[in-house]
Amino acid sequence: MKDYLTGAEIPDIGAEANRQAVARYLVETKGYRTAAIFRDAPLVIEVSGESYRSRIDLLVMAGQPPRPFMAFKCAAGSLGSREREIVSAGRLYGKYQVPLAVVSDGRDAILLDTVSGRRIAEGLDAIPDAREAERQMAARTPVPYPPERLEREKRVFRTYDQANVNVART
Repeated sequence: MKDYLTGAEIPDIGAEANRQAVARYLVETKGYRTAAIFRDAPLVIEVSGESYRSRIDLLVMAGQPPRPFMAFKCAAGSLGSREREIVSAGRLYGKYQVPLAVVSDGRDAILLDTVSGRRIAEGLDAIPDAREAERQMAARTPVPYPPERLEREKRVFRTYDQANVNVART
């Protein structure tokens, strides 16, 4: 299939069609520029002295300068079963937590506050548009993940991530 964001040919594995639907929705309905959305954002963590490599399905940037705003897990099955995984990814990506974690199948979505881990909204319409994302990022102070909880969060993420099937692994 053709990737909506880059135009490149990509394999249709697992929830790829769902990811393409989410990317299209973010651009065509929510007003994000394709350049503000990263596919397969690399997430590299060290767990028990070993490097573990994974990816975030979609990472949306917003603010000035642009910073990670939303991390997406695109799923083909139960959205609720993917909440903890994307919250962990949002907590571990970069120096500061990604403010919003989203699970979507391209038809529905669950939005979570990464810092608290709580659900804050449901439905595609609840996803902030590009203008709202800019406003929210201007009002936010970046929050690092507490260092004393970091090792546990890495283990949680790895456990959920390793359970993913039908994904292309590097």
